[in-house]
Order: sequence, then structure tokens, then C-alpha cells
Amino acid sequence: MFIHSSDPKRWLLLLAVMLAFLPVVLDMTILHVALPTLTQALNASGTEVLWIIDIYPLLMAGLLVPMGTLSDRVGNRKILLTGLIIFAFASVWAAFAPNAAAMIAARVFLALGGAMIMPCVLGLIRKTFEDDDERAMALGLWGSVGSAGAAVGPLVGGALLEHFWWGSVFLVNVAVMLVVVPACWLLLPRVEETTQGKWPIGQALLLIAGMISVVYGIKAGFSGKQSLAVTALMIAVGIAVLTLFARKQLRASEPMLDLTLLSNPPIFAGLTMAIVASGALAGVELTLAQELQYVLGKTPLQAGLFMVPIMAAAASGGPVAGYLSNRFGLRNVASLSMAIASLALVFLALSDFHAPGYLVPLALALLGLTLSIGLTASSIAIMGAVDASKGGAAGSLEATGYELGTGLGITLFGVFLSGVFRRAIDLPDNLTPELAAQAAQTIGDTYIVAARLGGAEGEGLIAAGKIAFTQAHAVLLTTSAGVIMALAVVVFMALAQHRTPVAASHH
Repeated sequence: MFIHSSDPKRWLLLLAVMLAFLPVVLDMTILHVALPTLTQALNASGTEVLWIIDIYPLLMAGLLVPMGTLSDRVGNRKILLTGLIIFAFASVWAAFAPNAAAMIAARVFLALGGAMIMPCVLGLIRKTFEDDDERAMALGLWGSVGSAGAAVGPLVGGALLEHFWWGSVFLVNVAVMLVVVPACWLLLPRVEETTQGKWPIGQALLLIAGMISVVYGIKAGFSGKQSLAVTALMIAVGIAVLTLFARKQLRASEPMLDLTLLSNPPIFAGLTMAIVASGALAGVELTLAQELQYVLGKTPLQAGLFMVPIMAAAASGGPVAGYLSNRFGLRNVASLSMAIASLALVFLALSDFHAPGYLVPLALALLGLTLSIGLTASSIAIMGAVDASKGGAAGSLEATGYELGTGLGITLFGVFLSGVFRRAIDLPDNLTPELAAQAAQTIGDTYIVAARLGGAEGEGLIAAGKIAFTQAHAVLLTTSAGVIMALAVVVFMALAQHRTPVAASHH
């Protein structure tokens, strides 16, 4: 059934682009476990830490679409190879960053490289696999590499930190690139069909500026570093810029981001699912990594191992989703997977991680599996609803949703967590106002202040921080469960007209 009349080399090509995609997803999660170590080593504040993690998916979300359109103009091969080289260079820079600012700058270049790699991968899959069933299979395999990379990230990070300094988590990318660059050089087609037209970099800058000012506003507001007026202004400016961006897109004869695609219910449902599921996955992983290390005192490697169920299950979600969607219909699979994910989150919120037994790992696995099925289902919905010629546009829209979800997930989880944490923490009376303010920011800050105090005072402060973090973590998981359950209902309604498989590419 899978052997098509076209070139058998296409499966080799799939392998090469999946390898190229691996370091990009590794980098989304490898820092989750390294975070406590990194925070202490660079002496980074809570806000700097959020930027170190967040600037990567946020910039990527802004750059994916322009890079997707650029690769349509110039050809996937050139953009992909350039992206791989930039990514390798930025990885070396990040590994040897002397302070938080240098690290944030390196992450900016990692995002640039990643944004060049990702749309090319999806575009190449869309161009190479014309048959619907084959494409579902290829997207499933691609999805499982994405989930597996994100899954292995914390484990690889933890294992490296057992033996080496924190910079080693970035040098892994360089090793992968040494294999991937030659493979892509040899396998990618040298002649490609490209589209004509201008490349809208100005629109891309609008998109990035709008997103970053909204996110900056949210973070500044919750961290209490800025007045309410400044926060409101930043968010308002961001929304205004994004509105301007959207209006330009809808008017343009050749928009950078084809927003008219959103009027198609399967695409709208798919995009919403991509944003929420990737956000939940990133946010839960980040919160767990901190809970395990700061509260339970696990090493980075132990934390990585504890999180294996969520990762391993997420890695198997791709092919499972492809199979189930063909069997039971996309609508049922997508909405049911979100509903189950919501229940798993409620269970985790009520669980005691000190005595996980076998139910906590089981719930983690269920959460990873269902969110991953949701993500792959979103790919199938989006890619099945467009014609092949619109594949790049739809792919970039989906990838933007993916990155935006990860960035917003980390932002909102981080911001929400520190907000609840600040209200929950019971600080010792003898702290100076400055130290008290810093200790209440995040649990990382609590540890930094406690190290400065030392002795019984420091221990008392850490104990208070642990209790507050566990409370905050429970509130956070319950809230996200509610959001995901609402999404399940939205998806079920939006996909009412959807028929599987879609005959969109048989024109």
C-alpha cells in the first residue's frame, strides 16, 4: 500500500530531514532539566531565566513563516543547509556563554537557524509524498521524531550534567550536525520548483515585534517589576502591532501568512489544537523539571528519568494518531485525546510526587500520549485540508502554532506559577525587604537567597519555598486541565464537517 510509483529514495530523504529536525526539537526541552544548574551558574534572575528559555520558541514563531516563504522562493535545499550551519554555530556560542545576556543572544541565533530548518522539513515532506495515506504515514513518522527529540531532551540534558558542565547540553547539537549536513547535502534534490515574488521581511518584523511586546508585557506585569501602566501599554502596543500585521495579511495579494486559511474549520481546529497541546506539553514538562529538582531534591539525571513516561509516550503518539484517525475518524480521535489529557492533568495535580507508585508514571504516560496524538491530529487536519500548492503556507501556519504554543505555554505557565508561588510562600520575618522580594519571585530565586543567608535561616527559607511551589504546581495543573477540556469541546464542534481521509490533494 505504501509503495508508490515514485522514487524509493523518498524514504531516505524523509530520514535525512527528520534528522535535521531533531536538534531543533531537542533544544526546546534540553534546557528544562538544565535550568536549575544554569540559573545558579549564570546567576540569572527569574525574568532572565524565562527569557533564556522563551526567546527561542517566540522568535521562531515569528520567523517560521517568513523563512517558509523564503524557502518557497529560493528552494528548500539552500535554506535548510544554511539553517543547519547557523544552528551549529549558535550552539557553540551558547555552550560558552559567560553570562545570561550572552546566553539570550545565542538563543536568538539558535532560533534563526531553527526557523530556517523547520518549514523546509514540512515543505519537503508535503512535496515528496503526494499520496494521502503515505503522507499521513510520513507526517506520523516526522511527528514521532519531533516528540522523541523533545522526549530525549531532558534525559540527554540530565545525563550530560552528571558528567560535564552545563554548556555540554548545547554541544550535542554540533555532533548531530556533523552527520546531518553531509546527509542533506547528498540527498536533497538540487533542482526545485520555486515561486516568484517579493520576500516580505517587514511583515515578519511586525509579527515578531508584536509577539515579543505582548509576552514582555505579560511577564513584566506578573513579575511585579513594572507598574501596571507600563504593562498595559506594552500589551496594548503588542496587540495593535499584531492587528496591523493581520490586516496587512488579509489585504495583500501574496500574504506571508495566509490567514484566509483560518476560515476553514479543520485548519482552525488544527491550529488551536497545535497551540494548546504544545503549550501544555512544554509548560507541564518545565514545571515538573523544577518540582523534581527544587522540591524533591533529585539530580538532573533523576529528574530526566522520572519524566521518561511522558516523553516515551509522546514519542509513540505520532504513528498511533495516524492509524487511529484513519480508523475512527479525525474528529473522534482529536477530541477524545484532549479530554483524556485533561483528566490525566487533574490526577497529577492531586498526586503526591514523593510517593509516585506506579499511578503517577502511568498518568504521565497517558498525558504524553494523548497530547502527542492531539498534535499529530492537528497536522493531519491542517495538511489534509489544503491543496499541495498551499502546503508550504499551511505548514508554516501549523509550525507557527506549534512554536507559539511552546513559547506561550512556557510564558503563561512560568508567569502563573510565580504568581501563585508569590502568594503561597510563607517568608521568615527576619528577611530584609529586598531579600524578601527576591525570595518570593520564583523557587530558583528562593534558593539563591537561601544560599546567601546560609545556616538554619537558609534551610527554613528553602522549606517554605518547597511547600509554596507544590501548592502552586497543583493549582497550575488543575487550571490547564480546564483549558484542555474546553479545547476538546471546541475541536469536536469545529471538526463536525470533517471527513477522513480528505480528498483535497486529488485535483
